[in-house]
Amino acid sequence: MGRDRRHWLPTLLVLALLGCALAAYHYDWGPRYLGWYGDDPTRDPAAVAPPAGLEFPEWQEPAPVADPVTPLGGVDTAAVEAALAKGLRDKTLGKHVVAAVGDLGGDGPVWTHDDDQFLPASITKLLTSTAALAALGPDTRFTTRVVAGATPREVVLVGGGDPYLSSKPLTPEEAATTYPERADVVTLARATADALADRLRVRVVYDDSLFSGPTNNPKWRADYVPDDIVTPITALWVDRGASPTGYGKTDDPSLTAAVTFAGALAQAGVKVVGEPTRGVAPPGATELASVQSAPVSQLVERLLDVSDNETAEVLAHHVGLAVSGDGSFVGGAAGVLSTLQSLGVETGNDVVYDGSGLSRFNRLSPATMLQVLQVASRAEQPALRTLITGLPVAGFTGSLADRFASADAVALGDVRAKTGTLSGVSSLAGLVTGRDGTQMVFVLAVDKTGQAREVDVEAALDNLAADLAGCRCGSG
Repeated sequence: MGRDRRHWLPTLLVLALLGCALAAYHYDWGPRYLGWYGDDPTRDPAAVAPPAGLEFPEWQEPAPVADPVTPLGGVDTAAVEAALAKGLRDKTLGKHVVAAVGDLGGDGPVWTHDDDQFLPASITKLLTSTAALAALGPDTRFTTRVVAGATPREVVLVGGGDPYLSSKPLTPEEAATTYPERADVVTLARATADALADRLRVRVVYDDSLFSGPTNNPKWRADYVPDDIVTPITALWVDRGASPTGYGKTDDPSLTAAVTFAGALAQAGVKVVGEPTRGVAPPGATELASVQSAPVSQLVERLLDVSDNETAEVLAHHVGLAVSGDGSFVGGAAGVLSTLQSLGVETGNDVVYDGSGLSRFNRLSPATMLQVLQVASRAEQPALRTLITGLPVAGFTGSLADRFASADAVALGDVRAKTGTLSGVSSLAGLVTGRDGTQMVFVLAVDKTGQAREVDVEAALDNLAADLAGCRCGSG
């Protein structure tokens, strides 16, 4: 038996070596571990000269594999009407149903079902966002500053209207998942402490005078601010006006931000005397430190994604400042409409009282909404592009992440739209790609739904948008 085993050992060794070689070839071990690619396994093959005498033909532009796609014309209004006819008869939608559909380019006919003015709710944010991108510019940032006060012992915290100014820095984990980026008053306080050098005792003054007028819109329901539906709108706050207790919203966002800053300044080693007081920064005051917000483009994307009322109001105030120097609810609303008009949007008899759409006195025509979406989609308006990229996607992102569950699956990913909801009011406006590739803009709105459940009304609107996604509505 011993002689037999010795006899087979060479054969077994050969088989093992062959097995290793095959495994090295199959699993690509050779190039990684054994250097089978020659002297320089990292050398770019394209840099290796061809053998002598080998010639290659000149490179030629390849022929197209298919004819270029011819863009479809406008929408076929008859096809749109047929696609939406059944859904529009849904009694859940109530007594006043507005619908309008047009082509993305804005050159073709528009189909409408009741083109009366309607109460838009949060799709008003589409107007505010477009105006902010146009009047302010997508790259604009808002600066929160600390400047020297009227006396050597005073520092002034000056609000710049940063809607996402934070009470503390984000942790690395939070920063990795937070959008847009955040400036914070702790970082600002530390930079201020460094600038103060030997001044170890200061009094904090805060200046929120960038915005003017009431902080509570008189065209809102009286309980919106007291019941923490929305924060009082000021040019200085932290955490979007959240109460430092962790519950609800603060009644005085500017003071809360100043107190938070003063606490951070104390933590940075500066003795803060007394409580912060409201004041105005001296003209030409020396800047000690500053932090900047995310750019307007990112703010717009975020506010559209989650329907952020506070950010919409802050941006409207900034539009008012840019257009007329009036950073108030009145100035903001007027600035939004005038900016849209300068872009070629015909606003007609539209009435807007805020930037968020919380006001039940707002009235828009469907034509205005379609024009806003069409203007923002044009190649010659790259500054407005964020309005389109920021729209929630049906079934996937933002305020549409949990919508379209019962709608035709064809709508998932093919409908991008902003939602709007108030008591008895629901709206949806955005872009949809039809089954034949037709790109359309649309607005669907109801503002007299009576006792119908909100979730049922939203589902009915989702079904209408899905009908458009399944429609072969191109006229070309």
